[in-house]
Amino acid sequence: MEARASASGAQQGGLVGEGKYQVYSYTIEIQSSQAPEFVDVTDWVQDIIEETGIEFGTVVVYSTHSTAAVVINEMEPLLLEDVSHILEHFAPREGGYLHNDFEIRTVNMNDDEPPNGHAHCQQIIMGTSETIPILDKRLRFGMYQRIFFIELDRPRPRRLVVQVMGVQGEK
Repeated sequence: MEARASASGAQQGGLVGEGKYQVYSYTIEIQSSQAPEFVDVTDWVQDIIEETGIEFGTVVVYSTHSTAAVVINEMEPLLLEDVSHILEHFAPREGGYLHNDFEIRTVNMNDDEPPNGHAHCQQIIMGTSETIPILDKRLRFGMYQRIFFIELDRPRPRRLVVQVMGVQGEK
């Protein structure tokens, strides 16, 4: 079987910048206040890109938590409410999770371990990271796209790792 692809309005690819390839890593600290909570981190990520001077490359936004997600979507309040309802439908907070049965669970237990099986299941469908192209020192997005950190568990300090990679222009 032969695969073929075509795209209207496609542009030819190729080398888009000259210079030494650079990699920068940053951390964004977030204090969540509820779950679910959608925190738009787009402007913070854009500020980091500008600070690095990376003109062409990629940025990875990664959550260091298994009960929080990173996604790209639209900043529209009713849509975010819809997503909250879908998450609750997919993995309800009050569902029956073996992970929450502390009588039988024996691994990865902490003194303050919460019953958060729902948050782990919700995170699995949403994901831990997003990778976005950088062109001309700007995130290359569609019209309404934004980067969200999503708290799925409970209020607490959280951390995102932002890694910017590419060719540096003049600062």
